[in-house]
Amino acid sequence: QVQLVESGGGLVQAGGSLGLSCAASGSIFRGNSMGWYRQAPGKQREFVALITIGGSPNYRDSVKGRFTISRDNAKNTVYLQMNSLKPEDTAVYYCNTVPTISPPTWGQGTQVTVSS
Repeated sequence: QVQLVESGGGLVQAGGSLGLSCAASGSIFRGNSMGWYRQAPGKQREFVALITIGGSPNYRDSVKGRFTISRDNAKNTVYLQMNSLKPEDTAVYYCNTVPTISPPTWGQGTQVTVSS
C-alpha cells in the first residue's frame, strides 16, 4: 500500500522559515526521485523541487536559493526547508515521486500559509 504522509506546515510571516517532512512507503521511496509539489487556492498543482536517488536536487525558478530539498534514505523521508518565505508560497504542499505515481496517489498534504 502506497503511503505519503506530509507534515510540518503552518502559519508564518513573510521572511520566515518552515521545514516540511514527508514519510513515504519504502516500496516507492527507494527506487525513485522524490519531489515536493504545491497547490494554491484556485490554481493547479505545480512542481516545487525534486531530489534524485543519488541526492541531486532541482528546483523551480521561483524557489531557487530559498528552498532546500533533502532525503534520508534510511528513514524513507524527504524534507523541504523553506526560508525567506513569501505570501505567494502559500499553498498546500504535497510530496510524491518524480514522475508521480500511476495511478495518481496523493497524501493529505500540509498547509503552508505566509502572511504579508
